Amino acid sequence: MHALRKWLLAGMLVMVPVAITVAVLRWVIDTLDQTLLILPEAWHPDRVLGIHIPGLGVLLTLAILLLVGAGASNFLGKKLVHLGDRIVARIPVVRSIYSSVKQVSDTLFSESGNAFRTAVLVQWPRADVWTIGFVTGAPGGDVTNYLRGEEYVSVYVPTTPNPTGGYFVMLRKSDCIELKMSVDDALKYVVSMGVVAPAITNR
Repeated sequence: MHALRKWLLAGMLVMVPVAITVAVLRWVIDTLDQTLLILPEAWHPDRVLGIHIPGLGVLLTLAILLLVGAGASNFLGKKLVHLGDRIVARIPVVRSIYSSVKQVSDTLFSESGNAFRTAVLVQWPRADVWTIGFVTGAPGGDVTNYLRGEEYVSVYVPTTPNPTGGYFVMLRKSDCIELKMSVDDALKYVVSMGVVAPAITNR
C-alpha cells in the first residue's frame, strides 16, 4: 500500500505540470487561431490545405505584430499613430478606456518603461511578515503632496498562486529591500508558493 501511494504521488508530480502546461498552451493556440477569421474565407488554411493545422493563427498574429511594429517605428507610422491617438481622444467613454490601457501598455512594454524591473522584499500585510513585491515606479499626481519627507516607491504585491491579482501600495523606499534576483525568478517563487526557490546570490 505504501509503494502504491508513493507511485501515485510520483505520477502526479510528473503528470500535473505536463497537463497544466498542455492545457495552457492549447488555450493560447486556440485563442490566437481566432485571428484566422480576419482572412477571407477562401484563404483559410483549412480550406486551402484541406486539413486543420493548429497554431497557424500564432504565425499570423506574429506576422501582424511585426508588420504593425515596423510600420509604427518609421516617421510616417509614428505620425499616423499620433493622429489615431488624437482622434480616439475626442470620443467620449472610449478615450478614457483607451488612454488607461495605453498608459499601462506603454509602461509594461516600452523599452523606456520601468515596470516590473526590480523585485523587492517588503513587510506585508503587517510588520514582521515578509513577501515579494515589484517596483512599478514612483507615486505621482496629488499623492506626492501628502507623501513628503522621504522617498516613496510604487510597489505591486502579487497574490499566490495567481500573480495577476494583487495589491498596489506606496511604500518608503527605505522599507523596501532590493533583491538580487531576476523578475522571472521572483515570479516563479511567488507562483510556486515558495516551493521553487531561486538560487542564492552572494551579496
